[in-house]
Amino acid sequence: MAGSSLRRSTKRRVMADINVVPYIDVMLVLLVIFMVTAPMVNPGVVNLPTVGGAKVQSLPPVFLTIDANENVIVRKDGEPVQTLNRFELGAFARAQAEKSGDQPVVLAADKSIKYEVVMDVMSKLKENGVKLVGLAVKSQ
Repeated sequence: MAGSSLRRSTKRRVMADINVVPYIDVMLVLLVIFMVTAPMVNPGVVNLPTVGGAKVQSLPPVFLTIDANENVIVRKDGEPVQTLNRFELGAFARAQAEKSGDQPVVLAADKSIKYEVVMDVMSKLKENGVKLVGLAVKSQ
C-alpha cells in the first residue's frame, strides 16, 4: 500500500493552459523586421501636375438672371440694373466685353426655363466677346 500511495502523489496533472510566450517572441521579431524594412521599400513615384495659385478676381462678377418669361435681368452688386430680352443681349455683351473683357459673368436661370434658352444666352455672350461665363446653382 505504501508503494501505491507514492505513485498517486507523483502523478502529473494535465495542463489546460497555452504557453503564449513563444508566440509573443515571434510576433515581436516580425514587428522588428517590418519596422526595419518599411523605410527601405521605395513606393512608386507619381509625377503630380503642378498648378499656379488661383488668380484673385479684380472685378466683381456681373450676374445675369433669366426669369420665367425668358427676360434677362442684369444685376450688379446684388441690385437689378437693367432688364433685357434675348435680342438685346448681344449689344449688352459687346458693350460689356469692350468695357472690361476680364470681368466674369455669372448666369442664373429659373428652374422652369428650357436648357436651350440658357445655352443660347451663353453662346451669345461668348460670341460677343465675354470671356468668362459661369453658371450659378443653388446648393442643397
